[in-house]
Amino acid sequence: MSKATPRIDLARFATCAALAACAAFATVACVEATPLPAADPEPPPPDSPPIDFVYETADGGRLTAAELRGRFTVLAFVATYDLASQAQVKILGLVQRDHTPRVNVAVIAMEPVENRPLVIAFQQSLDLHFPVAIADARTVEGRGPFSGLNQVPSTVILDREGREVFRHAGTLDEKKIRAELDRLGKRR
Repeated sequence: MSKATPRIDLARFATCAALAACAAFATVACVEATPLPAADPEPPPPDSPPIDFVYETADGGRLTAAELRGRFTVLAFVATYDLASQAQVKILGLVQRDHTPRVNVAVIAMEPVENRPLVIAFQQSLDLHFPVAIADARTVEGRGPFSGLNQVPSTVILDREGREVFRHAGTLDEKKIRAELDRLGKRR
C-alpha cells in the first residue's frame, strides 16, 4: 500500500507562521510588563456617571457605550499574543451563550490600530461571535474611560446604565462571572 502525501495549504501555512512570529515577537517585546497588582483594582463608586466610549471594531464598525446600555455588559480587555487572553475570550463565549440577550459581551483588544490584521486573525481563529474592538491609544495607556486598567486580560462589568460596577485583573472563570452577574441582578 502506498501512502498519500498530505497536501499543505501554503497560503494558510504562511499566514499561521507569520502570526506565530508576530506573537513570539510581541511576547518577547513585552517582557518588561507592569507588575501584577496585589488585588483587583476598585471600580469607581456606584453613583459615578456612566462610562462613555467609542471603539472601532475589527471589522470597521463601532462599539459604543450608548449601544450597550440597557443590559449588563461584560468587557474583556485582551492582547492578541497572550494565551490567558485567549482563554478569557473563550470563557466569555460560554457566558454569552447562556446569557444572551440578557447580557452584552464584547472584547477590547489592547493593541495599536496598526495591529488590526492581528486582531482580525485573533477573532477568526477563536471563532468569536461577539464584538471585538480595538482600544484607542488613551485606553492602552491606562488613561482612557477605563482609567488604571493596565493588565491583560482584565474583565470589567458595566451595569444597565453603563457604570463600571466590577473589575478584575487576570483570567476570570465562568463561575465567577456568572456569580457576579447574578449578584448585580439581585441588587436592583
